[in-house]
Amino acid sequence: MARVTIEDCLDQVENRFALVVLASKRTKELKRGAPLLVTSRDNREVVMSLREIAAGKIGGSLPSGPPPKIKSDVKVENKND
Repeated sequence: MARVTIEDCLDQVENRFALVVLASKRTKELKRGAPLLVTSRDNREVVMSLREIAAGKIGGSLPSGPPPKIKSDVKVENKND
């Protein structure tokens, strides 16, 4: 594969948002030293993560259902003096 395209990657994931999330997570793993799953020229981590997704080596899906509730430890006080 000479160039990796978004269309190549979208064959493996459900939509563009999922692609961005998946590529971001994999890029961070590669920057921390994770081993490459495809052999290719010396490219940046983001390109290598997209190549892995396009090759079907990395997969995933977005969580379904309502988002988790976030507890806030910050208390806001209303001062109407």
